[in-house]
Amino acid sequence: MAPLDVDKVLAELDLNEKIDLLSGIDFWHTKPIKRLGVPSIRTSDGPNGVRGTQFFNGVPAACFPCGTGLAATWDTALLEDGGRLMGREAIAKGAHVILGPTVNMQRSPLGGRGFESFSEDPYLAGAMGAAVVSGIQDTGVAATIKHFVCNDQEHERQAMDAIVSQRALREIYLMPFQIAQRDAKPLAYMTAYNRVNGTHMSDNKKILHDILRDEWGFDGLVMSDWFGTYTSADSINAGLDLEMPGPPRVRGSQTAIDVGLRKVYERTIDERVRKLLELINKVDKLNIPENAPERTIDCKETSEALRLIGTNSHVLLKNDGQVLPFKKDKSVAVIGPNAKIACYAGGGSANLRPYYAVTPFEGIEVQGNDVRYALGAAGYRRLPDLGSTIKTADGKPGLTAKFFINPPSEKERKQVDQVHVDTSDILLSDYKNPQITSEYFWVDLEGTLTPAETREWLFGVSVSGTAKLFIGGQLVVDNTENQRQGDSFFGSGTVEEVGSINLDAGKTYQVLVQFGSSATSNMKTTGATVMAGGGVRVGGTVKTEAQDEIDKAVKLAKEVDQVVIIAGLSADWESEGYDRKHMELPGAANEMIAAVAAANPNTAVFMQSGTPVGMPWASSVPAIVQAWYGGNETGNAVADVLFGKANPSGKLPLSFPVRNEDNPAFLNYRSERGRTLYGEDVYVGYRFYEKVQREVLFPFGWGLSYTTFEMSNLRVEDSTSGKLVVRVDVKNTGSQRGAQVVQVYVSQEAPSINRPVKELKGFSKVWLDPGEQKEVRVELDKKYATSFWDEGAEAWTSEADEYSILVGDSSVSTPLRAGFGVAKTSWWKGL
Repeated sequence: MAPLDVDKVLAELDLNEKIDLLSGIDFWHTKPIKRLGVPSIRTSDGPNGVRGTQFFNGVPAACFPCGTGLAATWDTALLEDGGRLMGREAIAKGAHVILGPTVNMQRSPLGGRGFESFSEDPYLAGAMGAAVVSGIQDTGVAATIKHFVCNDQEHERQAMDAIVSQRALREIYLMPFQIAQRDAKPLAYMTAYNRVNGTHMSDNKKILHDILRDEWGFDGLVMSDWFGTYTSADSINAGLDLEMPGPPRVRGSQTAIDVGLRKVYERTIDERVRKLLELINKVDKLNIPENAPERTIDCKETSEALRLIGTNSHVLLKNDGQVLPFKKDKSVAVIGPNAKIACYAGGGSANLRPYYAVTPFEGIEVQGNDVRYALGAAGYRRLPDLGSTIKTADGKPGLTAKFFINPPSEKERKQVDQVHVDTSDILLSDYKNPQITSEYFWVDLEGTLTPAETREWLFGVSVSGTAKLFIGGQLVVDNTENQRQGDSFFGSGTVEEVGSINLDAGKTYQVLVQFGSSATSNMKTTGATVMAGGGVRVGGTVKTEAQDEIDKAVKLAKEVDQVVIIAGLSADWESEGYDRKHMELPGAANEMIAAVAAANPNTAVFMQSGTPVGMPWASSVPAIVQAWYGGNETGNAVADVLFGKANPSGKLPLSFPVRNEDNPAFLNYRSERGRTLYGEDVYVGYRFYEKVQREVLFPFGWGLSYTTFEMSNLRVEDSTSGKLVVRVDVKNTGSQRGAQVVQVYVSQEAPSINRPVKELKGFSKVWLDPGEQKEVRVELDKKYATSFWDEGAEAWTSEADEYSILVGDSSVSTPLRAGFGVAKTSWWKGL
């Protein structure tokens, strides 16, 4: 298709057509104007993989490690390659626009979407975001950097007002976006749900227009987060081009009224429409037809790329006595709640249906010789998904979903569809069937369960709608009356209602879930958007006693040469829609880890979480690895690091505090009657811990290796072009090939205001063979490296002063120091 003549199209559009273009038409697509050749373009989540257009039974996709895992690579070239793979995945899904990456700040360990973001440090987040954006846009697909700005918690995320100083807003929260805008030029931005200093971001003209467009020169499209447009006239005047999803909730007919009232001028609408038409032209070369079929690119090359990123994301936090890597010819016990579960992603819109998902146990079993298993401790928040436990009548894992337009009480009801689903966690917001014309419909989910042992089982049901669960014809859970609102299904669902039943080993039981769509529920929801169709989640597991499982794990640990514990969180604990309540591991995990480590001195813990967890046993466990949520290749990447096939080279992109009470946002991390005070100001993460000299469990930038490195011979060149060139020699002094990250921090000697002790301003990762030495070069932009935001001048200020370059391998280990000066104070704005 030839590019649109934007001016000609604008001239020929009538007002109603222009207004139609200001909103999507459904969950993923923009409005086409056929008579003028304006096509519909497709968007798709998200930050760690491209789902496509379906939450329900979608086309499988490549799942990348979570955002913190990606940032832990500290490897911009690797992430740029990852972005290219994301772009190819988008094209396969018929999508022109990826809704990612996420570059929000991690103010606290408890953030529900912390796993989705990159870092507590704005420079690292910006550099990683720019790399992903560059890779995506190399393929012709548009990247949407999000959530602009201060969407750093989930509690009351649409209502809360982030009260933040202008200095902190600039130096911490806007900076990742500013860096990405400077270095990668994203084609789209997504506004955050929340207010910033009194104004919702979708209405925030000061930030969307004055800063983003005028000061930074952004000329792309700004869209809302889904259901995050709250006004018609104010959002259009502020610079929000596109309300998503569609059909419009606040634009449409209201915008036509606003034009008549002269709250909005047609020329302003033209400016908004122009940005959409220009974006259509920018993605036109993809030649993706409207409503393109979705396909996969599941292949060896994709798997190898995901495995490489996964292994590079692992951070070796501790390795006393060189317990790691394990020896393949010795026996291994794999213990822990995450061992036989593939925790490949966090929850919410970042989640997707993966091509496949390798559990840690599966990956270890392939590479090990004598591999045994024990649960050790349960780790679920909601009872585990039954998808892999239940089978359909024809033997497939999962359930058969039968759709009806009448309730189960009508014996002659008509079945209108039948679908195989491989999960018992089902969201039907995007399910469509031409025979279902009402918001009322019903689904029977059917399968069989054959227990391996005679035990009491627990079953749980959470639902947006209504649901009953029958096992072997017996009603076990009824979640249809007296429902209680919970945090399932983005806050529109119930709490999990739990029932129990005794099941016999070897006996096959019929499993039946009778589900009614969201319209069948009488539950009154507050603070949540109830999605059409609703959803149901059924979980189940054998009932366990905590001490019994610990005893079994300890017994096994004593019988083997080596023990690896796979513990942590999951998509149930870290998810869009709610924040964590504390930093602790679930259930009896801490007690189990301490007991197992005491039983076998060759114990390593691999921790799966997107954000920090408490580790009260850290001093008594010899080896700890932060493994994040690893995407499709989770289990293989764990095994590669465990047995030394890959040398861990990741570094922490955020500080791990000893306790949640130690973190700088502790007193202010939630919405209080709609207000969240960013009281820590610019002292986020390591900036705070170093300023107040508070000990952490593991510091920002920390990460060991199976080899050792030496840095020396620091040189700094202060060029007249405004660049600082930092050079340092790095040598691999160990016996294995590995990678070191040279981290460059800057400190001002005598600032006129309080500033952090030092701040990350550059880094570079280098791979070295044993005995090999290379010169590493890191270039800094001098004005970015020295400036703070001067609220009085409303500008960046680079003060005349002496500055130090501090180089090392973490925020607490910067032994190399060199100086440079700024001769004259200057002020600047823009990029």
